[in-house]
Amino acid sequence: RFEISFKMKFAVFAFLLASAAAFAPAQQSARTSVATNMAFENEIGAQQPLGYWDPLGLVADGDQEKFDRLRYVEIKHGRICMLAVAGYLTQEAGIRLPGDIDYSGTSFESIPNGFAALSAVPGAGIAQIIAFIGFLEIAVMKDITGGEFVGDFRNNYLDFGWDTFSEDKKLQKRAIELNQGRAAQMGILALMVHEQLGVSILP
Repeated sequence: RFEISFKMKFAVFAFLLASAAAFAPAQQSARTSVATNMAFENEIGAQQPLGYWDPLGLVADGDQEKFDRLRYVEIKHGRICMLAVAGYLTQEAGIRLPGDIDYSGTSFESIPNGFAALSAVPGAGIAQIIAFIGFLEIAVMKDITGGEFVGDFRNNYLDFGWDTFSEDKKLQKRAIELNQGRAAQMGILALMVHEQLGVSILP
């Protein structure tokens, strides 16, 4: 218990130290204009309390193409992590599919949660998961028709009433998704760290 407590305190300390460093003022080049620095201050995600926040200066040059690429990656990772958090907590709560996972009689109920599942799921099952993710990446989860915004994967197929929303409502929905995706990225990381430290996730 002492070792786990020490690891946990060390992890929290490291996180706080990194957070403090992130909020430290970044050095700006004298040649970089104010207009360039603030090129994306009105983009989705530049919200209170941080506002426009780019501590590493990744888009300090005002490159719109680079910004769109990073935003695309951020949205995609956020969506994946939202699914990951939901799946992790569902399994941690003891909910499993009925039946067996293979023909040898390995039941879904017998598969543990978290990292331990990687060694418990049969190899063919892991291969199917990887193949399915690859299919989604190549053929489904991408902008084929030229979406309305970065991360728009509807491709003139799925809508769910999006076109009935006002412009303000669309911006609000996009901001909500982006913020929830950011929270989920931190959430799934925290869940994995807690599992490795042996800390109970659910009461």
